[in-house]
Amino acid sequence: MKISNIEFPDKPLFLAPMEDVTDPAFRLLCKRFGADMVYTEFISADALIRSVKRTEQKLTIYDEERPVAIQLYGREADAMAEAARIAAEAKPEFIDLNFGCPVKKVAGKGAGAGLLHDIPKMLEITSAVVNAVKLPVTVKTRLGWDEDSKVIMELAEQLQDCGIAALAIHGRTRSQMYRGDADWSLIGEVKNNSRMIIPIIGNGDVTTPERAAECFERYGVDAVMVGRASIGRPWIFAEMKQYFETGISASFFTFEEQKGIIKEHILASIDWLDERRGIIHSRRHLALTPVFKGIPNFKETRIAMLRADNLIDLFQLIDSVNEPEVRI
Repeated sequence: MKISNIEFPDKPLFLAPMEDVTDPAFRLLCKRFGADMVYTEFISADALIRSVKRTEQKLTIYDEERPVAIQLYGREADAMAEAARIAAEAKPEFIDLNFGCPVKKVAGKGAGAGLLHDIPKMLEITSAVVNAVKLPVTVKTRLGWDEDSKVIMELAEQLQDCGIAALAIHGRTRSQMYRGDADWSLIGEVKNNSRMIIPIIGNGDVTTPERAAECFERYGVDAVMVGRASIGRPWIFAEMKQYFETGISASFFTFEEQKGIIKEHILASIDWLDERRGIIHSRRHLALTPVFKGIPNFKETRIAMLRADNLIDLFQLIDSVNEPEVRI
C-alpha cells in the first residue's frame, strides 16, 4: 500500500493522533514496537501562526519515528493554509487535517468534527491546504455529525476531489463522541466505492489483534489506525503483527518486560518535559495500562502511583508489584 510516494508493508498499522498522548516519547516507542505510521498530537493552526511555544514544540520530529504526519486543526482556510506552510518546514511526510475531533472546545468552535456541520467550509480548507504545500495532505474525519447525517460516502469523494492523498475514517459520528460501537460497515462501503482510488484508513475500537485482523479481512481497508488501546500499551502493535503472521494471540513481552517499558516511557517523558511534568504526563498511561489489571489488592498501590510526584517513589512502587499467579 502506498500513500503518495511512501510505501507501507502489508496490513499497515497506524498510531492515531491523540492530544496529550502522541508526543515524541510515545511515538518513538510505538514505532519501535511496529507502528508503521505515527501522527503528532493535533496542533491548533491559530496557535501555530501566533508562534505559541507549546504549540511549536509539537512540531518536533525525530528521524527514528518516520514516516510521520503533523496533524492540524482550525476553522479558517487561510489560517490552515498558513499553518500548513509552517508545519511543512518541520519536514514531515504528510500534513493531516483534523476534521474528526469531537470535544466541545474544538468542535464547538467550528473546527475538528464541527466542520461536519459545514461541509463547504471543510472542502474549502482542504483545497487551500493542498494548494499551499508540496507535501501530501491527508484527512481524518468521522461518519457525520449525528445519526441522521452520516455523510461520509459523499464526503469521501468530495475530499478526494480536493486532492488529498489518503482518508482516515473514525467509525462514529460527532454526537457519539466515543460512546457506543464504531460502525465499520460504512468505512467498508467507502473503501468498496469504485470511485475511491486513495487509501482508506479505518479507525475505532481496534483493541485486540483479532479485531485488527478482522478489520483488514472483512472491510478491506488499506490500513488500520489504533488509538486509545495503545495508551499504556505501546507494544500492542507488536502483538497485532505477531497475530497477523502466526494467528496466535499472546502477550509479546513478559510482565517484568512490560513494567520496564512503562518505566522507559516515564523516563522519556521526563526527558521531553521535566520530572514533575513528565510524571504527570505519564499518569494517563499508568491509569490505563493493562499491565496491572486484575492484580489482587492493587487499589492502594494504584492510587499511590497516580499520586507519586518524584521518580524515585514512582519507580519503587512499580518495582514493588509482582505478577500474581492468578488475576482477578
